[in-house]
Amino acid sequence: MTSFRINGRPMTVETDEQTPLLWVIRDEVGLKGTKFGCGIGMCGACTVHVGGRPTRSCVTQLGAVDGAEITTIEGLEPQGQHPVQRVWRDLQVPQCGYCQSGQIMQAAALLKDFPAPTDADIDAVMSGNLCRCMTYTRIREAIKQAAQDMAGNDA
Repeated sequence: MTSFRINGRPMTVETDEQTPLLWVIRDEVGLKGTKFGCGIGMCGACTVHVGGRPTRSCVTQLGAVDGAEITTIEGLEPQGQHPVQRVWRDLQVPQCGYCQSGQIMQAAALLKDFPAPTDADIDAVMSGNLCRCMTYTRIREAIKQAAQDMAGNDA
């Protein structure tokens, strides 16, 4: 049995500890916002936060998160009002949208580490999150706008 908190809710699952966290989130917990992309941790579609850090859930074994705090796209801000989520909508970032939950989770972590990110910061941190629709320009603009919005809220 493995216990953790997901989106603030305590959870215990009786699943093989080698099972990828992604499948536990989707199949055991029932949260479908976290997507399967490549299955080898290279595309970022499955990005969640574990202990506040972006983590590829497709290659993270369940046993590695025993006792951890996990946040999925559904828990970033339950009403979808996190600054990154708001600008993603306002700027109409997604095209197909498949990779966007992973993009948003990575961007939210980026802004914790770099509250005023440069293009180089954005490129370095987001480079591991792939978008088949090539919305990288809109993603960068959204991150910059979210940073501005967050800075404005702190003033």
